[in-house]
Amino acid sequence: METTSRGKLATADSVRVTNPDGNGAYVFTCDHASNFLPAEYGTLGLAASELTRHIAWDPGALPVAQILSERLGAPLVETCISRLVLDCNRPLDAPDLISPVSETTAIPGNEGLSAADRQARIDRCWKPFHETIDRLIETRAARGLETRLVSVHSFTPVYKGVDRPWHIGIIHDDDARLSAPLIAALQQQGGFTVGANQPYSPADRVYFTLERHARSRGLLCAMIEIRNDEIRDKAGQKKWGERLAGIFTGLEPARLPKPPPFRPLHSIEGTI
Repeated sequence: METTSRGKLATADSVRVTNPDGNGAYVFTCDHASNFLPAEYGTLGLAASELTRHIAWDPGALPVAQILSERLGAPLVETCISRLVLDCNRPLDAPDLISPVSETTAIPGNEGLSAADRQARIDRCWKPFHETIDRLIETRAARGLETRLVSVHSFTPVYKGVDRPWHIGIIHDDDARLSAPLIAALQQQGGFTVGANQPYSPADRVYFTLERHARSRGLLCAMIEIRNDEIRDKAGQKKWGERLAGIFTGLEPARLPKPPPFRPLHSIEGTI
């Protein structure tokens, strides 16, 4: 798969775009693709073992997204810095944009940040990711290409002591034109449990990337959450990547009323 050189659509080491010229209808994002911490952040006060946990990234999500990108001729935009530094799938005023606690783990390096430190992280992580997606969608529109935006994530089997029985969840808001047939196609296959707005929903502030880039433009969109024990190895990643690619290949959007575009309050500079 072709990957952009740094500085074309991506910025520095914060974002990577694979297959930027893909002509398929889909564009995929992987908002929590990496657990990498640039040297200037050290380990944020955490033991190295903590950086392999879900608090640092979405394990297994990127390989699934890469399979989807390859099979569907789709661009893929991925973050290259851990969400421990900054969570790109959050609005700028979200309390967990730069979280001092993730699940039950304190992040010492995120405590007591100055306004300048906070802005430096926004400039390093958040702006490049969202500006890259904007440019990609605008370039595709100028080429006359349809864009259906899908974000790929993973979730833990247990969260704060509570089991999560779903093998995969599809997250959506009141625009279900893409999510409804996707959920139906997954349920039709059988053999695994599908969650609708499980284990998260847009009310949990997890839908920001799609709100900002798809819903604001009236584009079809959906968010995929795969339980990370399902995609911990290459076999599981291939199984889910191929399964989803097969579904997307023939997926017809539902004939539902198109909701009004979602208007995010947050500009790229973070003003409200």
